[in-house]
Amino acid sequence: MMRLSAYRAMWLLVLFDLPVKSKPQRKLATSFREYLLKDGFSRIQYSVYTRPCPSEENAQVHRRRVQQAVPPEGLVRILVFTDKQFSRMDCYQGAIPVAPESQPRQLDLF
Repeated sequence: MMRLSAYRAMWLLVLFDLPVKSKPQRKLATSFREYLLKDGFSRIQYSVYTRPCPSEENAQVHRRRVQQAVPPEGLVRILVFTDKQFSRMDCYQGAIPVAPESQPRQLDLF
């Protein structure tokens, strides 16, 4: 199986702070989170979602999709970086170091 290059594969990181004081605001925030999950993102922390992409072109496609789904209020940030950069992240569960998420393996199609 061919491994994707750690310098070509990308990660999208979406961080957001959306207002949830009123019922319509909560509905928009929930819809945005559900949209991210349907588009292949995984929640890694509260209001922080990540998605692996096999290439920069694919990352741009998903970046544009997120931009179109951004609610009218609140703050949303989208970061794009390589798998190599993502793998250098330090993660801790309490004071114990843990490994960051890994890039999924590419599927073989016959």
